[in-house]
Amino acid sequence: MGQTVEALIPGGHANPGPPLGPALGPMGVNIKEIVDKINEKTADFNGMQVPVKIIFDDNKDYTITIGTPPTSALILKELNLEKGTSDNKEEIVGNLTIDQAIKVARMKQDNLLANTFKSAVKEIIGSCVPMGVTVEDMDPRQAQEAIDNGKYDDLF
Repeated sequence: MGQTVEALIPGGHANPGPPLGPALGPMGVNIKEIVDKINEKTADFNGMQVPVKIIFDDNKDYTITIGTPPTSALILKELNLEKGTSDNKEEIVGNLTIDQAIKVARMKQDNLLANTFKSAVKEIIGSCVPMGVTVEDMDPRQAQEAIDNGKYDDLF
């Protein structure tokens, strides 16, 4: 039966040290090759912790699957913020553009419940509400309404 190694890796900065090296060492695989592939696949998530799963079969062949950071982390990265607000009714910490919301939706597309890309973007925008982030200088709910009304259709 194959084995699985799971770890949280800084995007684009995996290395042969812990946590990967000690987990992969006893398996007799090319650690550098695996680390290089992980860095290639996680380069877009630079500066964020990314869940990585390496699944080995009995022949030491492996498959690397990359999870995506939480939506809120991707939004904060787009806005160069450390954290959202603790009081979303009073404090606005940033303003996301529709283009940034589309970029985050593309990164998270495989993990979203939405049936259409437009719905996926609306799902991302919905995550802005508790964070104290506006979208195109509007309350996120107004931005979702604007999408429903076709205001940004040319971007989809």
